[in-house]
Amino acid sequence: MTDQIRQLTELVGAVLGDRLVGAYLHGSAVFGGLRPASDIDVLVVVAGSLTDRERRLLLDGLLATSGAVHRARPVELTVVVATEVRPWRFPPTVDFQYGEWLREAYLAGTVPQPEPMADLALLATAARAGDHPLVGPPPARVLAPVPRADVVRASLAGVPDLLADLDGDTRNVLLTLARVWFTVVTGQVRAKDAAADWALARLPPEHRPVLAHARQLYLDCRYEQERWSETLRAQVRPHVDEVLRHLERAVRPGEAVARG
Repeated sequence: MTDQIRQLTELVGAVLGDRLVGAYLHGSAVFGGLRPASDIDVLVVVAGSLTDRERRLLLDGLLATSGAVHRARPVELTVVVATEVRPWRFPPTVDFQYGEWLREAYLAGTVPQPEPMADLALLATAARAGDHPLVGPPPARVLAPVPRADVVRASLAGVPDLLADLDGDTRNVLLTLARVWFTVVTGQVRAKDAAADWALARLPPEHRPVLAHARQLYLDCRYEQERWSETLRAQVRPHVDEVLRHLERAVRPGEAVARG
């Protein structure tokens, strides 16, 4: 992992030069350690929007180093202009985002462009909490605090897409729903296994097995090694409905849980 992070840091520095304000490691690498299927998550802050040439150079560098095709960890790299995160605004605009799940689109010619992204509230909060600069000053000096209401809004906004992916990405959906519940109640962002531990302690016994299994898969297995018994599969939807009921009870006035 260390070599890949070093290569990533060198790529960002070479492409962005003195317009690079800071680069911040967040996610599993900071909260509890990388798991078998974990991405390397990096939030990059720049002084101004990327040029077309910089977008292409970043994209080509990431395609050449990220993911299983290179026997490396997948990278999720998010670039934001400094004025989007200090002072804080919602939703902020992300200037560039690379995710391995879009590799085929990138190879077909798609180049990441600026777009509003509510999820940046969660990334910025995680980066501030992780306090792990790869380049630049501490994140608290670059990233404004995100109001709790925006952290919760960003968490809830992703629920419909999660539910749509339940059958194809069961492990990740269950763990992320547990993290949404944790965030709505606490206003904090934590690793998936820690959020699952928190949720397991609050669920009725009959709704714990699927989340406990998802948590163990997260800790021990790559996605291609994931296995679900028919018994556990039958319990997935009742578990999700139970978590959604808890979420709906936890939201405050003006907040809402959308189911798609």
